[in-house]
Amino acid sequence: MGSRLKKIAILGSTGSIGRQTLEVVAAHPDRFQVVALAAGENLRLLAEQIGKFRPQMAALKDSTKRDKLRDMVPGGWASTGSLELLGGRQGLIEIVRHPEVDLVVVATAGAAGLEPTIAALREGKNVALANKEALVMAGEHVIAAARDHGASILPIDSEHSAIWQCLRGDGDDRGGEGGNSVARLILTASGGAFRDASPAELEHVTAADALRHPNWLMGKKVTIDSATLMNKGLEVIEAHWLFDAPFANIAIVIHRESIVHSMVEFVDGSVKAQLGPPDMRLPIQYALSYPDRLATSAFPKLDLTKLGRLTFEEPEMGRFPCLKLALQAGERGGTYPAVLSAADDVAVGLFLAGRIGFTEIAGLVARVLDRHQVVTHPSIEDILAADRWARGELLSSEVF
Repeated sequence: MGSRLKKIAILGSTGSIGRQTLEVVAAHPDRFQVVALAAGENLRLLAEQIGKFRPQMAALKDSTKRDKLRDMVPGGWASTGSLELLGGRQGLIEIVRHPEVDLVVVATAGAAGLEPTIAALREGKNVALANKEALVMAGEHVIAAARDHGASILPIDSEHSAIWQCLRGDGDDRGGEGGNSVARLILTASGGAFRDASPAELEHVTAADALRHPNWLMGKKVTIDSATLMNKGLEVIEAHWLFDAPFANIAIVIHRESIVHSMVEFVDGSVKAQLGPPDMRLPIQYALSYPDRLATSAFPKLDLTKLGRLTFEEPEMGRFPCLKLALQAGERGGTYPAVLSAADDVAVGLFLAGRIGFTEIAGLVARVLDRHQVVTHPSIEDILAADRWARGELLSSEVF
């Protein structure tokens, strides 16, 4: 990479991944420069980020709140210089297409990340991807955009980052050429907040209970998905596309300690594993600095002498119906994964709002999937339409 600053756009800068990405940038001011930030509802935090990182562009989900944001910037709006303030879906597209942007970090939640991801890849720009929905909903389109325009998808999820790192040196980074040496991809899962809870106990858990993840500090949606293991099912779909792996060759193991982030088993029986503390800043830094590794004292290091025992066990599929639904949707393909993702997003929101119980999440998602008329080879428009349909269907009186 040399001495040139890598210029970064962060979509979803006020979320958990966005905030930690900015911590990585702050730890390496000689390597990275923030040129664009985009956020949803947290105007105050976005204003603070603008004041600290001085981007050239910023985008708001709701463009009508521009004046409110201007009033919040520390030091006054004049201190931002010639900051260009954009809004809405088109604002994200303008950011990723801007010639100053070298790398796009997509850390937005939900379907909002799909179009800017594809737009960035079509510009030939590498995408550091934390948004699950882009690959879950439209993996074939996303991978084609990267391949056809010479861009790379750099995974930020700790599990996919681990597999990516394990594959380096054994075929290419996606497991393509030389990928016939890979027997299985093995995704690890902590098991979430209720990995030891009985079915009777799950009937009475609250959102506050579900948000107490034993190992990771994450956003609310992904923390609930971790508790249902929906998250792991979505990650299997992502891994299928990222590494060109058949679903039958992707395994899941429960690893309570969250130290081994994932593994690759090769045809000769060898297994590579990537280990590290449960800290998202490490895979974020790897994606940002790729193909380099950066030395830093700002983030924790793993002390093998203090680990104690590392455990691995198979998930009990009967206890995790959301995992089963995700794996089935991935295998069916077409618009099923988009419907799964959208229905889960709405169902988790209802649970967090106290309107349904934890164990009702899977049932609602299943009923929406059962009602869906699949489009086998969907366009992007078909996929976005399926997302909208699923959200409306779940909230209809007949389903909910």
